[in-house]
Amino acid sequence: MATSTLPNLIGGEFVDAAPDRLIQVTNPADGSLVGTVPALTSDDLGAVFDAADAGARAWRAAGPLARGRVLLDAAALIRAEAGDLVELIVAEMGKTTAEATGEVGKTAEFFEYYGALGRQAFGELIPDARPGTFAMQTREPVGIVVLITPWNDPLLTPARKLAPALISGNAVVIKPATETPLITLRLAEILQRAGLPAGALGTVTGRGSEIGDALVDDPRIAAVSFTGSTSVGLALQRRLAGRGIRVQTEMGGKNAAVVLADADLDLAVPILMAGSFGQSGQRCTATSRLIVERQIADEVRVRLTDAISRLRVGAGGADGTDMGPVVSRGAQADIRARVEAGLAEGAEVIGRADVPADMLESGCFVEPIFVTVDRDNSLWREEVFGPVLSMIVVDSLDEAITAVNDSAYGLSSAVFTRSLEAAFRFVEAVDTGQVSVNQPTSGWDIHQAFGGFKESGSPFKEQGQEALRFYTRVKTAAVRTH
Repeated sequence: MATSTLPNLIGGEFVDAAPDRLIQVTNPADGSLVGTVPALTSDDLGAVFDAADAGARAWRAAGPLARGRVLLDAAALIRAEAGDLVELIVAEMGKTTAEATGEVGKTAEFFEYYGALGRQAFGELIPDARPGTFAMQTREPVGIVVLITPWNDPLLTPARKLAPALISGNAVVIKPATETPLITLRLAEILQRAGLPAGALGTVTGRGSEIGDALVDDPRIAAVSFTGSTSVGLALQRRLAGRGIRVQTEMGGKNAAVVLADADLDLAVPILMAGSFGQSGQRCTATSRLIVERQIADEVRVRLTDAISRLRVGAGGADGTDMGPVVSRGAQADIRARVEAGLAEGAEVIGRADVPADMLESGCFVEPIFVTVDRDNSLWREEVFGPVLSMIVVDSLDEAITAVNDSAYGLSSAVFTRSLEAAFRFVEAVDTGQVSVNQPTSGWDIHQAFGGFKESGSPFKEQGQEALRFYTRVKTAAVRTH
């Protein structure tokens, strides 16, 4: 694909970068240049927030029906231009074509779902004890919202945040990850063509080390929604504490899948493979811990080892690729270092896919591996964010639940069983925000509330109508008629 320099959207205009302030975006499969974006500085952000201040008033005044129409039109443009969007995601992030196709489709669904909510009631009448009086409760936008999005779902995560923020009437300033900014700028261009007024959306590309503090320090900000690492999310919570700013953080995970002795392994093993190695393990909801009941542990090992050995690793756009590269050389080095540390602590590799040495050197590829560990091993405790699955063996459902909950994280978990009793005991007892039965730890739909517990998230959920609670505030009014 042809390389290009994409500008930022500021005040309804696309603003080019200074020639000496550019960030190069490269393809993780081969290091080729995909495109460039501006490297904004903190001095550039004042204009972005000035535009957002005016845009918030105009966008709120547009009303929910008009806002919904813009989102629905944007969804239609996303579907019409899906081929180009898929190609760009594969090039800058490294996903397979199938994975990128799914991401583009789900992105359109986010805008369709929230666009349709423009026709839903944003309040209700409530009783009032005083004579001749009725009361009502309405929802209104909070104002200017800053969105900070990650590289692993570079189109879907912006859509997950943008759609509910925009239908609620807020102005949005969005900063995409430095590794994958191009697709977010393309989304901004689509929203502008769909009719978004000037200032309702502003984009900020740049290095977090240079603009991160300034991005959240403007006093006009009403809310910040962040998806990324736990360390950065917790630091953001601390920085914003005491300012009356809403903070939503979707952070790390160390998601466990439990396979009980009565599980259907023909069903479970392909699901475990998809949950663990899909998107090269670069999902916050990826299955990274496997807890197996002893009676079937040997069979699960054999089946998974065989399935992993047949994984085809290659460039995301190549025919037949099951797993693409990880996003960058930095991610590749980090995953390798974490695996080496885990092996030094006693982890044992029992399955891996063969990746040619020249691929490992020329691109950002990582061997998918399957290991057995003890519960103190760093591969069991710490988020790897790569294609690494660790396994332990337990003797009962109760022991399995204890192992699931023995983690600083609480994002997603799953159980494989034919027992309805065991399934509901698991759902009730695990300390995770998302729970699956005979389904993967990943793959939650747009209308289902999404978010984790403990160090995986904050009290505000994303997705579904629950997301509107973060992007709106409640106003109660009492009206005396006589």
